[in-house]
Amino acid sequence: MRYYILGWLSAERWWALLADLVLAVHLAFVGFIVCGLLLIAVGRLCGWRWVHRRRFRQVHAAAMAFVLAETLLGMVCPLTEWEAALRARAGQHLYGDATFMQYWLQRWLYWDWSPGVFMAVYAGVFAAIVIGWFAVPPNPPRGVK
Repeated sequence: MRYYILGWLSAERWWALLADLVLAVHLAFVGFIVCGLLLIAVGRLCGWRWVHRRRFRQVHAAAMAFVLAETLLGMVCPLTEWEAALRARAGQHLYGDATFMQYWLQRWLYWDWSPGVFMAVYAGVFAAIVIGWFAVPPNPPRGVK
């Protein structure tokens, strides 16, 4: 028997919408890491002061460190696991029964590479972030001159 939430949204569609939300958050997380790295490099060339903000740089480096650490530990990304669980509740598969946006977002996020390739890519991106820390240094902590 199908039941509805708020009188118009089926439970399956509700779970699918939550899975879409997790997919969007996942894409934003990846975008933050990739675009952040590119913007730091461009910002150095263009003289943008905001790329030196310490908090931004710390969060950016920590995000990539988390991705690298979970890969080195052999973990599956929690966002991928949550999306798969929500899609299962919605009666969908992670790669099947996708809408147009789901299909393309999933194609951009989920590549069929070996774990070693992912590890090398993540290590390379993390190394670029560390190099960027020195090439485009963040502002010193408050109170330090």
